[in-house]
Amino acid sequence: MQFTTSPLIKSTKKVLLFLSVAVLMASCSSYRKTPYFQDLTRSQITTEDIKNLEAITIQPQDQLSISVTSLNQDAANVFTNNLQGAGTNSASPVYGYVVNQNGEITLPLVGTMKVSGLTPTQLSTNLQQQLLTYLSKPNVYVRIVNFKVAVMGDVMHPNVYNSPGERLTLTEALTLAGDLNITAKRDDILLVREVDGKRVFVPIDITSKKLFESPYFYLKPNDLIYVQPGKLKLATADTGYRNASLIISALSLIAISISLFTR
Repeated sequence: MQFTTSPLIKSTKKVLLFLSVAVLMASCSSYRKTPYFQDLTRSQITTEDIKNLEAITIQPQDQLSISVTSLNQDAANVFTNNLQGAGTNSASPVYGYVVNQNGEITLPLVGTMKVSGLTPTQLSTNLQQQLLTYLSKPNVYVRIVNFKVAVMGDVMHPNVYNSPGERLTLTEALTLAGDLNITAKRDDILLVREVDGKRVFVPIDITSKKLFESPYFYLKPNDLIYVQPGKLKLATADTGYRNASLIISALSLIAISISLFTR
């Protein structure tokens, strides 16, 4: 007795083959967009000069911690005693000297001075020179204490993150946020930065090693990083792929079994 394969079974085989290929192609396409720094040579050690690191400059609304030491320390302590609540009338204390909209702060002994546009090191040097009139061998240390960046969008832990120092990179900020979710677009991250009264929107691609050469790799206070989710929610789709694969495998077994018994 000879059995022939029915048209229904043949159609089922074609559909299963098409679905299998579609799932495989979608998985491969999704993976190609996932790794970071894809154009970086990993077969050998490479080096490059750092040319995009710029000193952070003081901007309006920054909070400055100013520490002064001197041989006559009692006189220098007026700076420390002025730290809490300096430059604000709000009920919540603000630690540091707040730079006003005109880019100025008011200091004991020195009075009002323009500080915006200066680096903390430059301000330290300027203050040290001015305080020579009042203090014996003064030493001044200035630090921006409100260095914070916001990370939002398709990351593990969106939040506002504070930096204890004055150097924070884009990759460090994303790491603080728990890294990108698998669904995130890695070639279309948005950096929002305020510069001289203007808001700048910068597209960032972290799939390329050119990120390390970007002038926006090193962040500045109050930067906003927005990670855009991809069109496909891979976290959900991944479960769908697994389920689809299981279903396709089961259907394939059924089709093969039917095919064997109908020969």
